[in-house]
Amino acid sequence: MPPFDQEIKSSKFTSEQQKAMLNIIFTGNWLLHLHAGYLKSFDLSPQQYNILRILRGQAAPMTMNQIKCRMLDKTPNMTRLADKLMKKELLDRIRCNKDRRVVFLEINNSGLELLDKIDIQWSNQYRPEFKLSDEEAFIVNQLLDKMRS
Repeated sequence: MPPFDQEIKSSKFTSEQQKAMLNIIFTGNWLLHLHAGYLKSFDLSPQQYNILRILRGQAAPMTMNQIKCRMLDKTPNMTRLADKLMKKELLDRIRCNKDRRVVFLEINNSGLELLDKIDIQWSNQYRPEFKLSDEEAFIVNQLLDKMRS
C-alpha cells in the first residue's frame, strides 16, 4: 500500500496533526474492512466477533450491559447481536435467579472452537500487525493513548 497522501491523492493538509488524524481514520477503516472481510467467511460481523472475544476473555457469564461497556464499537443493538449469536449456537443465555429481568451471556464450546479456528487462520494468512516490531507497536499504542487522553 502506498503512503497515505498518495493513497488518497492529496498532499494538502493544514498541519501534520491534521494529516496524522486523517491517516489514523483511514488506516482504522482499512483495518476494519480487512477484518470484516475476513470474518465474513466465518459468517460473523466484527461486532459479533468482539462479543465472542469479550466473553472468551471473561471466565464467568456477563450481562449485556457489561459486554456493551467493553465493546470496541458501542453499538446500541446488543440484543439483536446476542440473538444472532444464540441462533448460531455460539453462546448461551442464562436468566438470573434473583432478578428475571437480568440476562447473562456465556460463550459455549462451539463459540470457543470457532474463535480458535479464526485465530489460527488469521495468524497463518493475514497478520498486518506483523509489519510493526513489538517496539514500534508499543510506541503506536502509547501515541494513540496519548491522543485519546
